[in-house]
Amino acid sequence: MTDASARSQEQSLHQLLAPVVEQTGLFLEDVRLARAGKYTTLRVVVDLPDGPGDLDLDTLGEATRAISDAVDAADPVAGQYTLEVSTPGAERELHTPRHFRRAVGHRAVVTTAEEQALEGEVTAADADTVTLTVDDSPRTIALADIATARMVVSM
Repeated sequence: MTDASARSQEQSLHQLLAPVVEQTGLFLEDVRLARAGKYTTLRVVVDLPDGPGDLDLDTLGEATRAISDAVDAADPVAGQYTLEVSTPGAERELHTPRHFRRAVGHRAVVTTAEEQALEGEVTAADADTVTLTVDDSPRTIALADIATARMVVSM
């Protein structure tokens, strides 16, 4: 399978699964197909639709069943495949305004376009900015000025 056909199949799967995932109250973050010889793995990443909070295992299980049923009914993956449904994880990368809103209340490392690295708690986020509390001092950063960002787990 070429990269272009894999991307096309992933886009088709995304269109198939987005409404299925939405019906379970979640957001479809990503769909990826991975092939190793004759084996195929369908990786589906789901998350809460917006804002802070944690995704519980019962909801993840409900989404997994719905995704499995939809893929089985549509049969878009040739041959046998392994379905993996997960969340973006505790140290997920942050790219979109929704990602930053989901990170409110969590620690993050943000690197600005000027290569300044800041670590602190995400205390607010909107369509254009994120506020990070660094050493008890709030810093509001335009999303356009962020080169990279990810949540971090602090001990």
